[in-house]
Amino acid sequence: MGYLTLVFLGTGTSQGVPVIGCACEVCSSKDHKDKRLRTSCLITSDKGTRIVIDSGPDFREQMLKNKVAYIDAILITHSHRDHVGGLDDVRSYNYLQQMDMPIYGNVFALDELKKVYSYAFADSKYPGLPSFELNEVNIENSFKIKEIEVIPIEVLHYRLPILGYRIGKLAYITDAKSISEKETQKLIGLDVLVINALRKEEHFSHFTIDEALELIDKVKPKKSYLIHISHSISHAKVQAELPENVFLAYDGLKIQVSL
Repeated sequence: MGYLTLVFLGTGTSQGVPVIGCACEVCSSKDHKDKRLRTSCLITSDKGTRIVIDSGPDFREQMLKNKVAYIDAILITHSHRDHVGGLDDVRSYNYLQQMDMPIYGNVFALDELKKVYSYAFADSKYPGLPSFELNEVNIENSFKIKEIEVIPIEVLHYRLPILGYRIGKLAYITDAKSISEKETQKLIGLDVLVINALRKEEHFSHFTIDEALELIDKVKPKKSYLIHISHSISHAKVQAELPENVFLAYDGLKIQVSL
């Protein structure tokens, strides 16, 4: 049986942690687990296929820090800037790999990318600009990146339909506030569920910790990791309150999951 290695490149919210100008307990913390870049992850198969989920403003820093020399594809959950703001730096991989970077997302995300990165889609392009190969994802169909089969999972980020992804016995969802019963069925039988949990207090477009725990209890993965964590969450304090099979993820954490 094959396996995947997942590295949490970033586990923070749109502002990251520490937040600029904030002197709260978490933003002032010396615990490296309280330092959170914008949410993203790197998934590598045992055969060497590399997939990045989301490419936010910290993309360049994350790639350099983790010495990522190549990427086979980037999966986009949605087009908010904390998830796509670093795509301009794909140009380095275009040059190294001599190919357009395959980008996967739903129609809403891809349409927004064409606007935000309009210069990359111009008829007459300035030399050295990033090059993207856009691939529209249909939630009814899985797709393959080399040997890896990817199952899209639609969730709602407030009213915006966005995507999570399942690969083997791993599922990765961020920025969700609700998920239909039909899409929830795609989460049955997981070894690992990665799910957003912004804070303890109610939020209009993100799961709270309690809401994430409710979903975890419903689909019953063997382990769960919480991401997209705000500066109201102290890693040490909140981890001590969680069930034994639920963990606050942190930047640089590496886990292995069966395919």
